[in-house]
Amino acid sequence: MNTLFDPTLLSRIEDAGLNASAPPQQRLVDGWLVRFSPGKAKRARCVNAVATGRLPVPQKLALCERVFAEADLPMIVRITPFTQPIELDATLDEMGLRRFDDTRVMVLNELQGVVAPPLPEGLSLQRIALEPFAQAIGALRASPLAQRQAHGQRLVNAAVTFSAFVLRREGEVVACGQFALEAELVGLYDVFTAASARGQGFASLLCRHLLVQARSQGAGHAYLQVDADNRAARAVYQRLSFVDGYAYHYRTRNLSAA
Repeated sequence: MNTLFDPTLLSRIEDAGLNASAPPQQRLVDGWLVRFSPGKAKRARCVNAVATGRLPVPQKLALCERVFAEADLPMIVRITPFTQPIELDATLDEMGLRRFDDTRVMVLNELQGVVAPPLPEGLSLQRIALEPFAQAIGALRASPLAQRQAHGQRLVNAAVTFSAFVLRREGEVVACGQFALEAELVGLYDVFTAASARGQGFASLLCRHLLVQARSQGAGHAYLQVDADNRAARAVYQRLSFVDGYAYHYRTRNLSAA
């Protein structure tokens, strides 16, 4: 974890991220939050070890595997600095679960300095409903219909409030994104630029407008999650003054299925 940040703030950001990604398909297994949504987002179809529990790890893992088997999904386990027990990552490694998808949670501690410039001529920012947003970003990502539907269902039934937007150029969607607001914390999610429109500053422009919108609704701190090797996206967020708060990764028995 980044020692420049208050550990309590980072812990609250982890909770907010869990709340924002909560699917209807989840249950507790001896202190572990087990999610088994069929959607694309791994945060909604993984084990989050949020409490130590009472059962031995192998026994608890076997119970989790049954949940995923019933849902016809591969079991994956998410490992964070807050994972319990703290030795779980090493235990899973010894059990043969392989590590993948190193991810960074980036944090912007203060939103006061964020400025949203006027939109250039030909660009428009439109707020849209959550299910149409899931279809819009699914189209940009070329996601299967089932994943788009699961995404839309998760957003509509979310425990926190999402606000979704598309950025259009001459009527065509060039970028989209949304934010989840929980108290003074705002999380940026699903920021995506159309392949034909990349490298033109649309993601940065969109993020600035999202952050200003969230600030007007009471947000004071911002966070987001991005693949560690996504250098282009990380560069955009760094220019917005986001810095790494902490990292997480996943483990699974079968990387080809994850």
